[in-house]
Amino acid sequence: MSEEKNLNNEELALDDANRVQVLSPGMMVAKRFFRNKLAITGLIIIACMFLFAFLGGVVVPYSQSEVFYTSEEMKKDYAGATEISEYQVFANEGEELPKDISSKLILALTKKEATITTRDGSTFALNELNNDIFEIASADGSKSLAYVCKLQAYAPEGGLVESGLTAAMVAARANDESSFEYNGATYTVEEHGSGTMVRNASGEDVAYVTSYSINAVENGVIISIDFREAVVAAISSKADSFEFDGEEYQISNKNGQYTITKYKNTSVINQFEAPSSKHLVGTDGNGMDLLARLMYGGRISLLIGFVVVAIELCLGIIVGGFAGYFGGWVDTLLMRLVDIIYCVPSMPLYLILGSIMDFYKVDAGIRIFYLCIVMGLIGWVGIARIIRGQILSLREQEFMTACEACGISIRRRVFKHLIPNVIPQLVVFASMDIGAVILAESTLSFLGLGVKYPAASWGNIINAVNDSYVMTNYLFVWIPAGILILLTVLAFNFIGDGLRDAFDPKMKR
Repeated sequence: MSEEKNLNNEELALDDANRVQVLSPGMMVAKRFFRNKLAITGLIIIACMFLFAFLGGVVVPYSQSEVFYTSEEMKKDYAGATEISEYQVFANEGEELPKDISSKLILALTKKEATITTRDGSTFALNELNNDIFEIASADGSKSLAYVCKLQAYAPEGGLVESGLTAAMVAARANDESSFEYNGATYTVEEHGSGTMVRNASGEDVAYVTSYSINAVENGVIISIDFREAVVAAISSKADSFEFDGEEYQISNKNGQYTITKYKNTSVINQFEAPSSKHLVGTDGNGMDLLARLMYGGRISLLIGFVVVAIELCLGIIVGGFAGYFGGWVDTLLMRLVDIIYCVPSMPLYLILGSIMDFYKVDAGIRIFYLCIVMGLIGWVGIARIIRGQILSLREQEFMTACEACGISIRRRVFKHLIPNVIPQLVVFASMDIGAVILAESTLSFLGLGVKYPAASWGNIINAVNDSYVMTNYLFVWIPAGILILLTVLAFNFIGDGLRDAFDPKMKR
């Protein structure tokens, strides 16, 4: 028994290479880090975010700015109608009246005068025919010049009929004639519905005279005579709707102005579509696929986080390194510069710069570039202070005395021997700062001053929460982006905590 114990003691001797497992400092840090479950969770989340943002954007069939449309039956204005209440003047063929004849005519009718005197001193006779039809003649009554009535003549293909033909038709109507001649052609006049139809010798419709003015809302739409008849019939019967040519029209009256509407299939932006097989997360207020925008937005948010932290590290290492190594007036000068930048209120500055870029309408892509630079130039002071503090304690160490004795240049002493000794602190700071930068970018984009439409970022997707109606009724628009921001920032904090614990020399496990 004692022999076996001695054999085991001999096998487990401290200088036995088989018993003692030698680990490098890097391996010890990695071992401690991977033992931290929260750090591993954060690492997995970040890996998933990168796959979602960079690989997902390749897989998804839509782009971040593709707008989707859908067809909806919408009630649209088709035409407007009103009963003609003002007298219309129709000059006979070849006659030209003064421009103020209409206003002077109204004055004469109001005063029930038999003559009209225009501004240029011309005098005209005003003869009442019948049924509110008047004739404007020369002062001595020898020549008929125009006819006045509350009617309008429309061509079958739409548009107004020429004044001379209308005047001839009005004269025939005033005289209760069934036909008249105009420019050598004979026209017949007969009642047609609520109006009067004028036909040529071949029996073709030439004009339709009515007391209602009906015009289409859209250019190029022809209001047919039959449709005019249907509208007048609906107005006369005070109907709310009527059918014409198999379609239903609605008619509404507002102070004597009639509006004819109908339902029409219209292509509209597919806003706030609920999640479906086509759009797994739905669409936003601009009709864009939310899943695609979340993926592309993840690229922007992560990219801004890493680029800004890289800029901060570069500036912080240079300024903090030289301030800590040289000390004296160099340290004083650089640290006062750090104090000045540290005192700059970052959020108001971001808001002002965002407003300036809005004013100059900076392109969305260039705006991201400017945003990274500004955030990097403002955020490096914390890193500079960490570097300075660490280097102040390291520069008095023996290995630095040896470097100086060996004649190594100052640049190599700082960047080859001092900076590498503060890498652990930098890694921890940077990992946590990425989450803070993503939050800052999201805040600016939420306020409409960061990444701008149509470029996507998680922050400007949440911008939909500005509308209380969207916030309460379309949760799928902003909750996914909020969850992604939460998970990403939380993951970077987990990793930072894990790295801090792993680099801590007091850690035994």
